[in-house]
Amino acid sequence: MNDKTLTISSLLAILFFSFHWAYDIVFKMAPGDLSALFGILILVVWLYGTLVVGDRRSGCIIMLLGGLSGLFALVLHLRGAGLVGPRVANSSGVFLWVWTLLALGGTSAFSTILAARALWKGARAARP
Repeated sequence: MNDKTLTISSLLAILFFSFHWAYDIVFKMAPGDLSALFGILILVVWLYGTLVVGDRRSGCIIMLLGGLSGLFALVLHLRGAGLVGPRVANSSGVFLWVWTLLALGGTSAFSTILAARALWKGARAARP
C-alpha cells in the first residue's frame, strides 16, 4: 500500500472539508460562532492523524473516521432539498460550493477505502 496516496487523499479531503464548511457558514447553513470550535477540533484531530501518526494503526483509524465524516457531509446535503436548496440556489458561489462538496465526497470515499485497506493489511500481517 502506498502510504503517500492515503496521506495525499486525506489531506485533500481535509482541504475540501474546510472549504465546504466555510461556504456553509457563509450561506448560514452552519453557525459561525463559538460552536465552530468543535469543527476546528475535528480538523485538528484529522490533520494529526494524517500527518503525525499516519503510519500507525491509530492514524489509519483517524483517517478512516475523517473520510467517513466527509461522506456524511455529502449524504447530509443530499437529503431533503438536495445539493442546492432554496437558501443557496440563487447565491453567488453556488457552483464552487457544490463542487467542493462533490470533491469532498470523492476524496473522502477514496480515503476511506485506502484507510480500510491499510487497516485490513495491518491486521492480516499481525496474525501468526
